[in-house]
Amino acid sequence: MLTGETKERATLSEVDPVAALKGFFHIIDAWRIGAEDARILLGSPPERTYYAWRAGNSVRVPADTLRRIGYVAGIYKVLQILYSDPRLADGWLQRPSRAFGEQTPLQRMRAGDVTDLAAVRSYLDAARAPWS
Repeated sequence: MLTGETKERATLSEVDPVAALKGFFHIIDAWRIGAEDARILLGSPPERTYYAWRAGNSVRVPADTLRRIGYVAGIYKVLQILYSDPRLADGWLQRPSRAFGEQTPLQRMRAGDVTDLAAVRSYLDAARAPWS
């Protein structure tokens, strides 16, 4: 029987890093997020690594980065479900929220820790719960 941590490692090892990065950059472009914020969301890789990933030259992608991409993808998906207008969905990250102490969700996400991404994802999952 696999434990939660073992299952997560097995799942992350099955992720295609090239596809994950391609999806991440598609989302970042839709959200109109700049390189500095995108690097923070990825866990602050060196600039050279970030731009290699951006160019599609996938060097080794750490499990933490794949986990972060998973949160970003989940946030994107939930926003697309909650908002019928893609512009509203993509702009949500830029609007201040009481749920995040009047910060924008993007400010919370860019605090740097993977738990900040998880907090935004959890908030959206709770908002979506009545439709699940």
